[in-house]
Amino acid sequence: MGIATRTILAAALLLPSIPVLAGPDAGAVHGENPATPSAPPPAGAPEEPAARGLRWKNAAVIGGIAATVGIYGATNWWEDGFSGSFRTENEGWFGQNTYEGGADKAGHAYFTYTTARLLTRAFEAVGNDPGRALRLGTWTSLAVMTGVEVIDGFSNKYRFSMEDVVMNAAGAAFAVLTEVYPSADALLDFRLLYQKPDNAQQAGATQPLSDYSGQTFLLVMKVDGVPRLREVPVVRYLEFEIGYNARGYEPNDGTDPERRICFGIGINLSRLLSDTVFRGDLKGGKIQRGTDTVLEYLEVPWTAARTYRTF
Repeated sequence: MGIATRTILAAALLLPSIPVLAGPDAGAVHGENPATPSAPPPAGAPEEPAARGLRWKNAAVIGGIAATVGIYGATNWWEDGFSGSFRTENEGWFGQNTYEGGADKAGHAYFTYTTARLLTRAFEAVGNDPGRALRLGTWTSLAVMTGVEVIDGFSNKYRFSMEDVVMNAAGAAFAVLTEVYPSADALLDFRLLYQKPDNAQQAGATQPLSDYSGQTFLLVMKVDGVPRLREVPVVRYLEFEIGYNARGYEPNDGTDPERRICFGIGINLSRLLSDTVFRGDLKGGKIQRGTDTVLEYLEVPWTAARTYRTF
């Protein structure tokens, strides 16, 4: 359905507006000079203006993504109206005869994960301490994704899928893992690779965010994340991948659908650019941080050699 794809877009669209909401303390960077949590006011004491302002900023982030997803959904997903009854469907998991060969399930995990992490950065930027930002980011992502699934259950076109809900939760759990343990974040990336499939035929089939048959979901281990190997020449630029995709399913022609696991070895572009391009005044700046964020969640085509096993 591509439901999760629009959620991540909504989160990304909100991020540029965060510094405006954040005010003078918007410069905190993940893992650096985090905001210091303030003690709660005594019982019965009036709420401080700063705490009240932070509540409104948090509400603006939550309301913004909820409204964006709701408006888009009303005009694109649920335009056929609602049935008045709640309906469910057993979509299966990664079986050959499922809706997208399981690629949609991997997509739900990926987009919940990515949205949770981006929203965590957003909540940090408006002034929340890292722990609170993580809770807000994770629960907001999970709530929006689950809310969409529940509304699907009442829609005429779609159905509620428990499999999707479980994969949403798995993505949220992985986001928490990588946020809580910096060593895991340094070692692992969860990325999306899009390459236009050869058999794309139907309208919209070549849109990267709505075409599951063009998407590959990758779990990447970066050698740079291993302390003993971090400064070893050449080796530090390598990364190893395991991924999953499905080809030949909707919205393509449905001919000879297949599911594939891939294994690969690639180039850690973030580390390579850090050692070559982002030097001097550019080191650690906004451009590098923005580039690192993009490369953490999106795989650049043709930067890895892969082998595929079809089943």
